[in-house]
Amino acid sequence: MKAVIIGAGQVGFHIAKFLSLTHDVIVIEKDEDALRRADELDIQVMEGNGANADILASILPSTDILVAVTGVDEVNIVACMTAKLIIRSHGWKDTKTIARVSNPDYIDVPVTSRAQVGVDIMICPELALASEVAEVLSNPSAIDAEMFAGGKVQMIEFAIRPDNRLVGKHMYDLKLDDCCIVSAIFRENEIIIPHGDDLIKANDHVVVVGKPKGMEDLEVVFGNKEPHRNRILLIGCGIVGFYLAKIIDKDENADLKIIEYRKSRCIEVAEILENALILNGDGTDVSLLREEDIEDMDVVIAVTDSDEKNLLCSLLAKQMGAKKVIARADRSDYVPLFEMVGIDVAVSPREATVNEVLKLTMGKGIEALATLEGEKAEIIEYIASGQSKIVGKPLSKVKFPKGAIVTMVVHNDEVIIPRGEFVIREGDKVIVFALSSAVRPVEKLFK
Repeated sequence: MKAVIIGAGQVGFHIAKFLSLTHDVIVIEKDEDALRRADELDIQVMEGNGANADILASILPSTDILVAVTGVDEVNIVACMTAKLIIRSHGWKDTKTIARVSNPDYIDVPVTSRAQVGVDIMICPELALASEVAEVLSNPSAIDAEMFAGGKVQMIEFAIRPDNRLVGKHMYDLKLDDCCIVSAIFRENEIIIPHGDDLIKANDHVVVVGKPKGMEDLEVVFGNKEPHRNRILLIGCGIVGFYLAKIIDKDENADLKIIEYRKSRCIEVAEILENALILNGDGTDVSLLREEDIEDMDVVIAVTDSDEKNLLCSLLAKQMGAKKVIARADRSDYVPLFEMVGIDVAVSPREATVNEVLKLTMGKGIEALATLEGEKAEIIEYIASGQSKIVGKPLSKVKFPKGAIVTMVVHNDEVIIPRGEFVIREGDKVIVFALSSAVRPVEKLFK
């Protein structure tokens, strides 16, 4: 497969790095520093404007996917539109196009299609991040949450604190609902697909998959029952903060305060949000934080455009008594560092774009995909076709790769935890947990 990536910033570089392992990759970038960094990869690097028709015409033949992820929405959209026009005028094989877009004038959902203007998939990482944080807020003990199969299956990741009553217990002591299953345990640098006699240890991250209704009581099971997060302080009301504030503002039970340092932005946001209190100030101002009773906050969320400021604001909030802190980290390699120094949840807007690119490059039949623990593992939703090797025989007879497990199957709207005798049928939605090393072998079972 041949992939063209326009923009070699944080997102573009990471996509190029991942795809270069198995595909031919061309990166187009204007910035010299970004070019030098991209040149370290085993890829072809071109200097120039990715929306330039002459440059695109020279590289588009036989291109399977074009990903435009510069920091300018209009460049990304024009690049996709131009690519489609060139392909059609020459009668070349169609190229799938993906554009990263942040402006709410262009997009109002995390992922959509704008095929009429030449963009097969339009992604708003900021809105995806806001939706992810909102999902975490709705599950107070969770550090990550995702939905699959049109909302019929939910994944929640819990952190096991040292004082949790489950530390030292076996997996079979969890006594989960019949509609829930533990898919994985993340322990330091180790990823475990658990069995009943595996022990639960302090600081483990436990990934549970199940029906949303059955997941409601998981906070009790994991010993972290906490009140719903009603008192929320949001630091930063840029694109991410505004998207998130709009989601929270719809909750009548939420008491939302926002700190934003730009006065003009405060006025603009105050005219739109009905229930939030907008404060003009700096999230690192200790006096302001005290005045706003930071110690009484259920959650403090730092989503400014600076990773370093988000870290400082979050650490200050934690030190001053906030119960839970969530921080945005644009640099994905910061995520484990943030959590290492005491941030409860660190989130990166990069993941939405990466996941959509992975879905396209992994072939047909993939409906949804979520990467976990810095992409060491994935939860993938497949639709089984009539040609899939996994269809028509008991799972116990399928040579499933080591490091992967079928966690859930949705058959005719019924959610099932499959056992060894279960037979997957054509059209079933199959939720698979897989280590990165097992993803390719799993794909082959569904082709």
